[in-house]
Amino acid sequence: MSGLLIAATDTDCGKTVLTCALMAYWRQYCASRRLGVLKPIQSGRGDRELFQQLFDLEQSLEELNPVFYQAPLAPPIAAALEHRTVDLAPAWHRYVTLGQQCDWVLVEGLGGLGSPVTDEMTVADLAADWRLPVVLVVPVKLGAIANAVANVALARQHQLQLQGIVLNCSTPDAEKNLEHLAPPAMLSNLTRIPILGVLPYFKDPTDLEQLSSAARQLTLEAIMPAAFWVA
Repeated sequence: MSGLLIAATDTDCGKTVLTCALMAYWRQYCASRRLGVLKPIQSGRGDRELFQQLFDLEQSLEELNPVFYQAPLAPPIAAALEHRTVDLAPAWHRYVTLGQQCDWVLVEGLGGLGSPVTDEMTVADLAADWRLPVVLVVPVKLGAIANAVANVALARQHQLQLQGIVLNCSTPDAEKNLEHLAPPAMLSNLTRIPILGVLPYFKDPTDLEQLSSAARQLTLEAIMPAAFWVA
């Protein structure tokens, strides 16, 4: 099964931006292949609605996101508010189905690798159980270095296949402060993980041409199967 988990160091780091950039790239250069997209768990409105709005995926909201809770909180807490428990079986079954139907499956995580999926399971646990290779998104901001080191350590603890780090400029001034806030060379030295590129700040994060162009600047051979990326 060919899949990839887009993870991050925390919430609002740029997982959705990277996922959309890779989807936009796929739409432009790999249209003859079928892409599957999965948000296993979502709390509150957001990613699944955006994916359906921007891309023709032939997937319903429930197929994009099999496990959904109304409150924008950690899944076990959001589930408890609805007098439910988190059941990952629908998400796993959907992932298996997409793997059978599609050439590649993008799975977008939630929060950081240490964020709870259930009362006893984190995103890192899910990646290990599903045997998903991981790309880690790190936002260019104060604290990025420590958060990256901690999340990489967690990935190693779970023996995850960490493909690399993508830095995300989530604010207009992030790129010019890159070397002060998240210097790529230092991050790579401290984590011993390659930096796969930097996503720029997007004034319009729904501009598919800009998203696709940004994806093409990344080290795509470490992100997607070689047959799908354009040199």
